[in-house]
Amino acid sequence: MTDVIDRARRVRVAAFDVDGILTDGRLYYTDGGEEIKAFNVQDGQGIKMLRETGIAVAIITSRSSRLVENRARDLGIEYLFQGVTNKLDTMSLLVKRLGIDMVSASYMGDDVIDLPVLRRCGLAASVPEAPALVRKHAHYVTQAQGGRGAVREFAEFVMHAQGTLDARLAEYLA
Repeated sequence: MTDVIDRARRVRVAAFDVDGILTDGRLYYTDGGEEIKAFNVQDGQGIKMLRETGIAVAIITSRSSRLVENRARDLGIEYLFQGVTNKLDTMSLLVKRLGIDMVSASYMGDDVIDLPVLRRCGLAASVPEAPALVRKHAHYVTQAQGGRGAVREFAEFVMHAQGTLDARLAEYLA
């Protein structure tokens, strides 16, 4: 566990997949063909708190959706990459743009498409319902399920490791 905490201390950018991480992975379609997703508000608060501690936040997803664009805007996520076929290339470009290296990057994903970036970032995270192969390559697997508080749990883990969680929470107790 010490190794994982050390990895979390180095995080300067946290990137997240959408389906299965920010949502429960289910896709809903209306008869009119509109896509519907449900996002967890506690996950959103975790993302906001990460941003407030100075950690850059990104979404890297293979699907494209106006819903995700709206959610990213609501949360103040500056780095949104949709329709990505090679998430590792996208993450590599992002860390270069931020002037950091992969050791300072975390990524949270739940399926085999996420493995290339999970295997190369400094802190790889996943959820309990991810396939065994994905969980095997994660440094941290949340207790909470995707779309049901997993992102919040991960955000608090990183902030705790960096010594910023208590200060973030204290603002709400004043």
